Amino acid sequence: MNFYTARDLRTIPKSIWNDLSADGEVIITNNGKPTALMMGISEDNFDEIVKTVRQAKAMIAFNSMRLKAAKQGFMSDEEIEAEIAAYREEKGE
Repeated sequence: MNFYTARDLRTIPKSIWNDLSADGEVIITNNGKPTALMMGISEDNFDEIVKTVRQAKAMIAFNSMRLKAAKQGFMSDEEIEAEIAAYREEKGE
């Protein structure tokens, strides 16, 4: 995997495009930290790639929420049922 700086996008774009074509992906860094992933795609797989990337991002967000919830403590079954009952009562269900 090849890494390029944000400045490289302006100064040596041909190298980036060549590596992208050859390897299928390139990482762009900003201030020494990875900030973007460039992936080679075609018209044939555009929709599938976008869908897959969105699913991966959603899974990362979900896992992050699970870790955060685990650190803060989970609700018991009784607490969950109480929340549901309170909501239903409030809505008149």
